[in-house]
Amino acid sequence: MDDKPKLTARQQQILDLVRQAIEMTGAPPTRAEIAAELGFRSANAAEEHLQALARKGVIELLGGTSRGIRLKSDTLKAVHQAREAKEAQQLRMGLSRSKELNDRQFTLPLAALAQLSLPLVGRVAAGQPILAQEHIEQSYAVEASMFTQKPDYLLKVRGMSMKDIGIMDGDLLAVKKASEAKNGQIVVARLGDEVTVKRYQRNRKGIELLPENSDFEPILVAEGDESFALEGLAVGLIRGQMFN
Repeated sequence: MDDKPKLTARQQQILDLVRQAIEMTGAPPTRAEIAAELGFRSANAAEEHLQALARKGVIELLGGTSRGIRLKSDTLKAVHQAREAKEAQQLRMGLSRSKELNDRQFTLPLAALAQLSLPLVGRVAAGQPILAQEHIEQSYAVEASMFTQKPDYLLKVRGMSMKDIGIMDGDLLAVKKASEAKNGQIVVARLGDEVTVKRYQRNRKGIELLPENSDFEPILVAEGDESFALEGLAVGLIRGQMFN
């Protein structure tokens, strides 16, 4: 017998929207964002559907924050499976672009719900590990369950080369340590004395680090260039104004 809760078409649409937001950015949408996306007249309509989903056991609603939507373990497992299937399909098709981060970015929930402490990396000295103690400005507490992948640190974004997908100067990028990336992923890379955030693309020329701002040029990294190192993958974003 199938014990999977039966959802209405609208409830499934909202659940898919929440899944997509968490998969893309590491955080759920607000009620207002759900209402705007689906054409509701007010956030109250989104709240009613979320309450119904909570009663059916596919999500939990947390008080005290507008982004207090948590997927239940079975639902979160489905997110992981969907993400893995999507990445496998992208790899097979050789897509050069992905929707890892799109122009709809969501901030993380309030620190009052914290379960995870992440170091904030500021300026990085040449030749030093990115998580060296002298690079850590402070630590921030975030809700661990809001990430489909656990980040290892936060990086303060410098400049506007990624503004077209909503990554702005002063934002805090949640980063998972990694030494490899797939085409289309947003990465943190080291180039000599600099650490940069770009979209990763490998082709016959070598590795290209692509900006998301037409005012900036792509960076070509030749094969064997020892000044290049991949530091990690972007798995979420915290808006800089949250800490101003």
